[in-house]
Amino acid sequence: MFQSPGEVAFHIFDMPVYFYGIILAVAAFVGFYTAYKIYAKFFDLNEAEKILDMAPVLIISGILGARLYYCLVNYSYYAIHPLEILDIRQGGLSIHGMILGGILGLYACFKYYKMDFLRLLDVMACGTAIAQAIGRWGNFFNSEAFGMPTDLPWKLYIPEAHRPLSMIKYEYFHPAFLYESILDLLIFGILLFLFKKLTHFKGLTFGIYLILYSFVRIGVEYLRVDSVLNILGFPVAQWASVLIIIFAFFYIGAIIYKDSHS
Repeated sequence: MFQSPGEVAFHIFDMPVYFYGIILAVAAFVGFYTAYKIYAKFFDLNEAEKILDMAPVLIISGILGARLYYCLVNYSYYAIHPLEILDIRQGGLSIHGMILGGILGLYACFKYYKMDFLRLLDVMACGTAIAQAIGRWGNFFNSEAFGMPTDLPWKLYIPEAHRPLSMIKYEYFHPAFLYESILDLLIFGILLFLFKKLTHFKGLTFGIYLILYSFVRIGVEYLRVDSVLNILGFPVAQWASVLIIIFAFFYIGAIIYKDSHS
């Protein structure tokens, strides 16, 4: 059994500094540094430096996408509390929105730096996977992204204020964030292995990332009890993941077809 020590790490002049923000900062640093090292090893060291230059743009576009997506699927709440849209210190970021925002930011950087867009997608997919594995621990400190009640040895204690009303009497839940973190780390290992073997298939690693992460998200969502929106009885994250899988299969097919006819 384990539980969050709380949301606040420390205070600076009475201003709280949240674990969530610290974890996201560490995740971003590790993700970009990983992408930089991969690009430098397999392609060009000088061009790899540009990935670090892109970091501020990609961080901003990723956070904007993640927050806007989250607010859209929680429209009924933020329509009443619009000022809270700006408050991300305690969570409220969507991975799917982050991916979309990050891709848009990456495309803008590709146009500016004149680099190979598909190669950038591949190395950033690897960096994103390991960043997600780290970033999920922000959910731990916020006591969110947990699953159904359980009595397993690795059960997670959730404070009453964070429990769904229908499960208020339960204290311990599946640490869904931990499951996803472990699986994201596994995805990173798979992507890195495949990247080394399939470097000539530009863009393929990114497509595989989309499929692997989407299947992970579909599975983890079956456990979670804090999904923000359900459509026809299924969490919106599962619907988004299914659409991404369909897109990714067509995307990978196009890459393989292009390579076989070049």
